[in-house]
Amino acid sequence: MTTPGNQFDPPSSNPRALAGERHRLILDEIRRRGAVRVSDLVLQLGVSDMTVRRDLDILDSEGRLIKVHGGATSIAPTSSDEPGFEAKSTRQQAEKQDIARAAAALIKPGTAIGITAGTTTWHLAGQLTTIPDLIVVTNSVPVADLLHRRHGANATVILTGGVRTPSDALVGPVAVAALRTLHLDQVFMGVHGMSERAGFSSPNMMEADTNRAFLDTAERLVVLADHSKWGITGLSTIAPLDAADVLVTTAGLDQGARGVLAERAGQVLVTGDSPRPAATDRLHTSRRDEIRSAG
Repeated sequence: MTTPGNQFDPPSSNPRALAGERHRLILDEIRRRGAVRVSDLVLQLGVSDMTVRRDLDILDSEGRLIKVHGGATSIAPTSSDEPGFEAKSTRQQAEKQDIARAAAALIKPGTAIGITAGTTTWHLAGQLTTIPDLIVVTNSVPVADLLHRRHGANATVILTGGVRTPSDALVGPVAVAALRTLHLDQVFMGVHGMSERAGFSSPNMMEADTNRAFLDTAERLVVLADHSKWGITGLSTIAPLDAADVLVTTAGLDQGARGVLAERAGQVLVTGDSPRPAATDRLHTSRRDEIRSAG
């Protein structure tokens, strides 16, 4: 039996002869979607839960996927690899929730904000139910869907349109054109990676362009990135570290990275730590103006 929209046929009923075929189909599905769930594979392959888990154990031991609770995700070794939304949603979930709560505390009722695509920003969207009269502009299909289902009339949601990426972002010229006419109080941006050399980056060039358009709309940029993003470099730089007025991250960030970010970003909020003094923010505002002028 297969699920609707399934793009491969299950192997025939001889599990001993076709273990290799199951493995190939599992890996094909991970390459297509970025992640798989055990429950979906049971239906798609027509085998037992125990057989699927055993297959995932074997493939994980061979270094061909990463087994996680309830399924598996792809291994992304290069700067252009772009995991799907489902794959990313299984990673650092507790840390993303902490970041989302800290970021939501920065939002005032009645303001206009932007939320870029990503699983951390999706968690932020889930924290907005108690903040009334928001206008939210997003290029994320999951974020727009979550806001529509949970917030109703409490928020006006504007979805940019554009070409859909594996991470469910809408990007490209249509999205950029929609953003050029807007003026937002704050933009909350998720990133694929951040480093001293490459700044904030994405594996998708059109998504990087769209995020730069978001940055141009904003009076204030808040970057949401857990500690695992440090040292990761995507194919395309979105902005230098200096562009962030606020960076919200997690306590796993090492001291060297904290030192670099403290010098570059306007304010670094490590969940559980105290914020930096307001004087730093005033100095950083003029630095952001320099970056925009140079761009």
